[in-house]
Amino acid sequence: MRRFGTQGPVHPAKNYVVSRATELADFVMRVKEGRYIVIFAPRQTGKTTFFQRALDVFSAEEPAYFPIPLNFEVYEGCTPPVFYSGLYEDLLEAIENVFARRGEIFSEALAEFLESAEITDHLSMQRFFRNFSKLLGDQRVILIIDEFDGIPKEAVKGFLHSLRRIYVSNPISRCPHSVGIVGVKSITQFNCSKTISPFNIQDEFNLPNFTLEQVQELLGQYTAEVGQAFAPEVIESIHKQTAGHPVLVNRFAQILTEESDIPKTQPIRMAHFATAHAQLLEEGNVNLTHLLTNIRGDRRFETLLMKIASYDIGIPFTRHNEIMNELATYGVIKESTDGMCEILNPIYFYCILREFKPIVNGLEQEYFRQEVRDEFQNYFTSTEETE
Repeated sequence: MRRFGTQGPVHPAKNYVVSRATELADFVMRVKEGRYIVIFAPRQTGKTTFFQRALDVFSAEEPAYFPIPLNFEVYEGCTPPVFYSGLYEDLLEAIENVFARRGEIFSEALAEFLESAEITDHLSMQRFFRNFSKLLGDQRVILIIDEFDGIPKEAVKGFLHSLRRIYVSNPISRCPHSVGIVGVKSITQFNCSKTISPFNIQDEFNLPNFTLEQVQELLGQYTAEVGQAFAPEVIESIHKQTAGHPVLVNRFAQILTEESDIPKTQPIRMAHFATAHAQLLEEGNVNLTHLLTNIRGDRRFETLLMKIASYDIGIPFTRHNEIMNELATYGVIKESTDGMCEILNPIYFYCILREFKPIVNGLEQEYFRQEVRDEFQNYFTSTEETE
């Protein structure tokens, strides 16, 4: 039986996974068009899982494309020479893996090139891709770089300039044909240049939190396998309290299906949800711990967050404000439909108010009664009658 995953990327063979079919089709189309795509979103929002699935599509269904996955996380703090040396080794390993999956072997010329090639800086990286493309034939290289934030600061400018130089070259023969850059910080937050953008060709890709329909899809997979149903109002409440945050949705489901003593012959009801909600708010799960660590990191965050949480008058959202931009980068706040700052979801709202309790004198308890307990109360009577 599969499980709900909350630790790292999820895998369809082991975990229940939202298909994100619309988003995946959009991404595949952009890759085929040769775009250089960037997605920068908070951690634990499903970026790595999504791009792994995209790479699987190209590996299994698109033989005209040559997908190369990279991860820069381990290079944080390294010098540029160490970074580029490691990049060459990573590329070599990834290329070998693609050939092995396809049951193919290197041509003699390609084997000699890979053995003798070097990547020591951004210029030799350009030459590597140019020569590799000539030996690869008609296949188009796709480069997906996860955890891009780990790139050494001294290497960012040259690396991005090289990608831009490749992008503006002949679109028919350029290598890589398409690039996907995945991280938390946006390109504009890297201190590359004060006068010119080294990567102004980027195509930004938005990977939103789960919709209500996607939460229904995820939980429905469990019901189809196990036979235990979630009451519709439970699914709606999970989506409302998490705003569809992938890790929080999966954590709710994990508590309800694995850690709660609910017979599999009974549906999961609002009374069960209330207990799971209280557990999630009090536990030290990684996502909530990461949230609080980030907001404790700068005392300026406290002032802005309490204005957002406590004031009747909204605070206009803008990425040009350094504090708002950082909180949005960390996934703490977002722009609401009316252009104002909004804390991402009710769970984060509660945790933030609790964190600053001495200042707001228990306001989080008032919020909990209004936004959570009242929501449950409508269901308690009918639930108890049917038990």
